[in-house]
Amino acid sequence: MTNQEPQAIEVEVVEVDGITQPTRFETADEPRPQQDWRQWQGRVKTLDSRWWPLWVVLGLVAVVLMLTVGVVVLVIFVIFRVLVGIKRLIFG
Repeated sequence: MTNQEPQAIEVEVVEVDGITQPTRFETADEPRPQQDWRQWQGRVKTLDSRWWPLWVVLGLVAVVLMLTVGVVVLVIFVIFRVLVGIKRLIFG
């Protein structure tokens, strides 16, 4: 009885289906190309039409939040005016 452990085999894939995979070497000395922001000049001012559902939903959320804040402020103002009226009625 011999106790054998399975062997680990390291393999490098050189060819898959007759196509040689290119070897990529990345060096830290190569500067990365800078993005030319001048090409964005006209695109910043226009919204991409593919995103309109997102903008509609965000717009509706913004309107609901503004209306909610407005109603809360109005309710606080009305309560304040009622309390001032009661105070004037009692204390003359």
